[in-house]
Amino acid sequence: MNTLKRDLDLKDLIIIGIAGAVGTGVLFSTAGMAALAGPGVILAWVIGAIMYLFVGLTYVELSYLYPEAGGPSRYSLYSYGKMTNMINAFADLIWYLFIPPVEALASVEGINYFYPHLVASSGNPTTLGAVMGVVLMVIFFPFNYFGVKAFAKSTDLLGIIKLILYILVALGFLAFAHFGNFTHFGGFVPFGAGGVFAAIPLGMFAFGSIRVIPDYAEEVRSPSVLGRAIIWVVMGQTLIYVLLAVGFLTSLNWLALKIHPGAWGSLSTIAGNPFLSVASGAHVSWLIAFTVVIAILGPFVTGYIYQGGGSRILLAMSRTGLVSARMKEIDQRYAIPVWALIVFTVVGAIVAYIAAPLPSIYSLITDAVVAGYLGFAVNPVVMLALRKQGRKGRLPQGELIAAVAFASASLIVYWSGWPSVPYATVLLLAASVIFGLMYKIGDHAKNALWYMAYIIFLTAMTYVGGVGAMKWFNIDIGSAIVVIVSLALFLPWGVASRMSKDELGIEPKVAEQS
Repeated sequence: MNTLKRDLDLKDLIIIGIAGAVGTGVLFSTAGMAALAGPGVILAWVIGAIMYLFVGLTYVELSYLYPEAGGPSRYSLYSYGKMTNMINAFADLIWYLFIPPVEALASVEGINYFYPHLVASSGNPTTLGAVMGVVLMVIFFPFNYFGVKAFAKSTDLLGIIKLILYILVALGFLAFAHFGNFTHFGGFVPFGAGGVFAAIPLGMFAFGSIRVIPDYAEEVRSPSVLGRAIIWVVMGQTLIYVLLAVGFLTSLNWLALKIHPGAWGSLSTIAGNPFLSVASGAHVSWLIAFTVVIAILGPFVTGYIYQGGGSRILLAMSRTGLVSARMKEIDQRYAIPVWALIVFTVVGAIVAYIAAPLPSIYSLITDAVVAGYLGFAVNPVVMLALRKQGRKGRLPQGELIAAVAFASASLIVYWSGWPSVPYATVLLLAASVIFGLMYKIGDHAKNALWYMAYIIFLTAMTYVGGVGAMKWFNIDIGSAIVVIVSLALFLPWGVASRMSKDELGIEPKVAEQS
């Protein structure tokens, strides 16, 4: 019977996590975040890191309890049954399906520097750019096909090179710093706390790689290192993000970018890679060269890491009976979920291609990652439910950690705003209905009511709140409402909705299901 191989160690996990994180998010989100928060983008990165750390701590406990492939898309099964797990798992899958195409198209933006026919003046890929995105999706494949050991070796090498280059680029930007940008144009937080809050969701995409770590839990030599890896990854990527944000802010030459000095909002209109635009405006040849390299290499490494993680999600979903049984087949020679990898690659290539002729579809791709936020929001509740069911918790102050993590996850979704959240909700609803009917998923529907109501509540809040279409109240009041309702209603409702002792008995039989 074929099984996955335990070939990963702590070093591999840390490099996978940090190298998988530092990609499109920091290259493209920093300018968009600065447009909303000005220099307060630094606060946005730090606050986002703290919020994500609490979310990450729930993965520390859950991955210790259930160290299985694609674990985050299975945890809810053990306390709520198939219905909740189906919604949770498809939220994760949507996130993973869209990230590799986003990263592939981000690499295309870098390649466009050498062959300027791949990206339109609007910043969206041309049809030729989409074809290049498909080519890159195919090139991702062999990095994941030849076994997790080969995957780790290539990622260790490329990941270290990538991170060194990112740090050198950040230091290079600091070399011609204009520190007046921190004080001359409205101060450090020109748009107040609301601007900082609005900027945070744009950076959340960049922190998502911590959940790739538990996806590989079944291939780690010692599952006890998963928790340390998650914590080290959050700290490591935060340091890089803050360093790059400081470098970007201090190197801004407004006139070279043809932007009125202090017009922070105009930074979001920079076409292509903002760091490359700033480096080109500074006419520093070595910095331009390094920035071009990371503009290609950075998203490329992130893309193939998420492709591998996504195949583990399909494997996990197949074990639960949510998708075809072929998705859990393990290749005899290379010990990887081969059909899951093939299907994931093909779907990702299709998504990358259809992004080109329709700019709205390209925007939808980036919005769809919000589904992932709805996916990880369930885990703090699962953590508490498992404790109530008698599972021994590993983290001290677990109740407090889960509460902060749930509030953080709820805010991350809310701050993502309108129409990103409804786009994600519609995609999630469509996938759940189609596959739920196809595979006759109806078990434990009553245990899923809290989760469905929670998603509806957050979607409605993004419509009426300060981040939405109606703006009945400002973002501060909306944020307070989200936190209070989430903690006072949905957290206790979710914990109370756990399966009874008579309904328990679902255990992770990893080897047998492979």
